[in-house]
Amino acid sequence: MRNLLVFAIIFCVVTAVAFASDFTVQTVNGTVERVAGNQKVAVKAGEALSGDTVIHTGAGASVVLRAANGRTITVPAAQNGTIADLTRPGVRIGGNVSQTNTDAVNRVATGGSSTASARASDAAGDDDIAAE
Repeated sequence: MRNLLVFAIIFCVVTAVAFASDFTVQTVNGTVERVAGNQKVAVKAGEALSGDTVIHTGAGASVVLRAANGRTITVPAAQNGTIADLTRPGVRIGGNVSQTNTDAVNRVATGGSSTASARASDAAGDDDIAAE
């Protein structure tokens, strides 16, 4: 039991260190600010930031960060949030379209085409609303 407790403590410490997420600012393009107290302060190259630092990238701006594990992350324009949230891998809402495929749009449909529509007056439950 004691070995399990020691292992759990060591695991928690290692995990906390691994996810502390210290970042170093590599490059700044445009207006990038961090929140310090009640003020916004310009982010500068070479600055060390923690994962819980809130940053704002302006329109057309970006910042390149290097994580403690060596990973390089670019935070694009018009982003707001903690560095940990903005650099987390996975799907994020927002961003820029870098490539489109419009080949399917230019094709001409052959044969008949059908459409579907619905009117609000055709919605189920209309009678319940009118009765109130």
